[in-house]
Amino acid sequence: MTTTPHILVVDDEQEITDLIEIYLIQEGYTVEKRYDASTLIDDIDHFHIDLVLLDVMMPGIDGIEALKLVREKYNIPVILVSAKTADNDKIDGLLTGADDYITKPFNAMELVARVKAQLRRAQIFNKPIEDQSHIIVATDLIIDTKKKSVTVDGKQVSLTRIEYEILILLASQPGTVFSIEDIFESVWHEKSNNPANTVMVHIRKLREKIERQPRRPVHIKTAWGNGYKFDL
Repeated sequence: MTTTPHILVVDDEQEITDLIEIYLIQEGYTVEKRYDASTLIDDIDHFHIDLVLLDVMMPGIDGIEALKLVREKYNIPVILVSAKTADNDKIDGLLTGADDYITKPFNAMELVARVKAQLRRAQIFNKPIEDQSHIIVATDLIIDTKKKSVTVDGKQVSLTRIEYEILILLASQPGTVFSIEDIFESVWHEKSNNPANTVMVHIRKLREKIERQPRRPVHIKTAWGNGYKFDL
């Protein structure tokens, strides 16, 4: 039996939360609304939340700080919603662990599409992997696709879902150059007119976690002008 996705919307503007609730209920989702992040973790626990739509600029605990609290305990999809449109703000959100970032005012269809994409990605990520060749060894780096675990020098590394999917995409075909567009479409399951910043941010964060010297990577290498590849 398929359960209905449960979505938590956190925004101090009641008109925004009411509007988002209407869009999501029309798609068949169950929605919880909050006007600040003070009960965020308790709400995720209590309602078994599948995805969070989180406003950035709120009184008390702002969206970025709230996102940090979520990432200490959960790997569920989080989409930041903000009136801030600068690239630096988006990058800060993505580096903190957001799965996506949408700016106000937003198009209803775009918001719903992004929610669906994140829920679909989470579902794919949590599916069991049947492939028996589930261990990828690259010197100090070991990936177990069955357990969805990554270790470096024997120490467990915590990756976000998107970081893990990028790593698996590249590592499953060592030496193959994937363009930025290829990576975005394979991992985000959608097309984008300008995916470069989004992909580069996640590649940089991934390198910081799995490379001994992130500025001189030995595994995730840049193919200048073409994209990225994985080296065993």
